[in-house]
Amino acid sequence: MSGRSRNLAWLGLGGNLGDPQDAMAKALQAIDADAQTRVSVVSSVYRTPPWGKKDQPDFQNAAAGVETTRTPRELLDLCLEAERGLKRVRAERWGPRTIDLDILLFDDLTIDQPGLQVPHPRMVERAFVLLPLSEIAPELQVDGKEISALAASVDAGGIERITTNGNWWRAGYA
Repeated sequence: MSGRSRNLAWLGLGGNLGDPQDAMAKALQAIDADAQTRVSVVSSVYRTPPWGKKDQPDFQNAAAGVETTRTPRELLDLCLEAERGLKRVRAERWGPRTIDLDILLFDDLTIDQPGLQVPHPRMVERAFVLLPLSEIAPELQVDGKEISALAASVDAGGIERITTNGNWWRAGYA
């Protein structure tokens, strides 16, 4: 990663069809393989009840910090490419999916463009985003509030940590 300055972005990952943990691992491996991006920290995986549309299987969710020389739009394109590579189908809002990658935060930028909003809308209301993110970046702030405080303020009922650390995504990790 040379040339452009390095940026720090935070990603939310999730899925509830097939093998979500494997899909999230493959997505992180694809992002880490990009010459302009490096995965620097990953949370444990959490089993979470569905949010929004409740008549579907539980999700698995995680968060990751990445260093990148890409712009926010370029990082979004990289995430969407990883989703396509894993056969993501966008059938219904908040519906079941094999993989979902979201840019939660990108440095301290506020972005409101078609298809790209940072900080991610409604992230501060969602325990499935805040718990994994608070595990790896508790002092990170959104709207002047620490992620750890935001995580403590949301209903985390039914959420269960299912891996013991953030190495689950690495190839060959058992």
